[in-house]
Amino acid sequence: MSAFAYLDHNATSPLRPAAFDAMVEALQAGGNPSSVHRSGRTARARVDAARRQVATLIGARPTEVVFTSGGTEANNSALVGAGRKRVLVSAVEHDSVLKAARGMEIMPVDGNGIIDLGVLEKSLAGSAEPALVSVMFANNETGVLQPIADVVRVAHAAGALVHCDAVQGAGKVPVDLRGLGVDYLSLSAHKLGGPAGVGALAVRNGAPFVPDRLGGGQESNRRAGTENLAGISGFGAAASEANSGLATTEWRNRLETALLEIAPAARVHGAGADRLPNTTCISMPGVQAETQVMALDLAGICVSAGAACSSGKVTRSAVLLAMGVEPSEAETALRISFGWNTVSEDIERLIAAWRDLYIRVGHSGIAQARAA
Repeated sequence: MSAFAYLDHNATSPLRPAAFDAMVEALQAGGNPSSVHRSGRTARARVDAARRQVATLIGARPTEVVFTSGGTEANNSALVGAGRKRVLVSAVEHDSVLKAARGMEIMPVDGNGIIDLGVLEKSLAGSAEPALVSVMFANNETGVLQPIADVVRVAHAAGALVHCDAVQGAGKVPVDLRGLGVDYLSLSAHKLGGPAGVGALAVRNGAPFVPDRLGGGQESNRRAGTENLAGISGFGAAASEANSGLATTEWRNRLETALLEIAPAARVHGAGADRLPNTTCISMPGVQAETQVMALDLAGICVSAGAACSSGKVTRSAVLLAMGVEPSEAETALRISFGWNTVSEDIERLIAAWRDLYIRVGHSGIAQARAA
């Protein structure tokens, strides 16, 4: 058994060996993709190859893929670059969407975190101003999948453009730009076994896009600045290996069944909706999420509470609150996420440690809460 079980792939997935090798080759070769000499042409070929690999992952044309510094930049670029002042987003979006534009309209979600299409349709019909709708493909905390094709149908019928943050979905389940019908789609390499610091925004051919920075003509004049050659090469290699997705549904179901047997009052959030096969968000009755994260870490297991984008802080999940979860329960929610190098022993190790923690702390915590 390894020294620890890493079950926080939705935060970042360890670098795949193929991505590491591709990055080393690019670093050793060097070269600027914008140079016309031999070294530059070789570097350009690496970028072009990675662009094709990323495009294949999401069913896009290579010319539609714009490399960025990550998912946050991709999301910001889409919301600003679409050129629409009116922006409608779901209440469970990532902060890189929620904080990307001022005055955005927040669309409610149901108890599973699914956007209310009726409210969206009514909101769009309430104004003739051209709009942009941004709805994520899969939630980073619960794994819940949004009905993107239905969102597109409603939005396009009203003349709105659609952006989809697919950072958590790509590489785990099939994501198809054309099949979904979206105009913009965001990706991040480190969520699927590529390096951190590189991502992509797919801009459907014909969709409006205004770049947010000026300079050289890189990325077909859509993102100025010398390309991150090593990062892009690693991204391409990881995207190629991630094409088969993650076959972890059986492990997720095994985990949830075992944890609910240990603590029948526990709750799996989003269980009533289609979810990513690698993600479980579960509340342990009577035990704060921060306590769980620290206790499991001491047991050699890496998991998280909510999104891993709060400078190391464990905070109450805005996603769960938007789903109508009581604050006291949201504060006990843990996120467990599998990835490309997860093994069955990791699942069993987590079950055993979760059981020990619940027996040691959970029962007393519930009793104290009832007494209060």
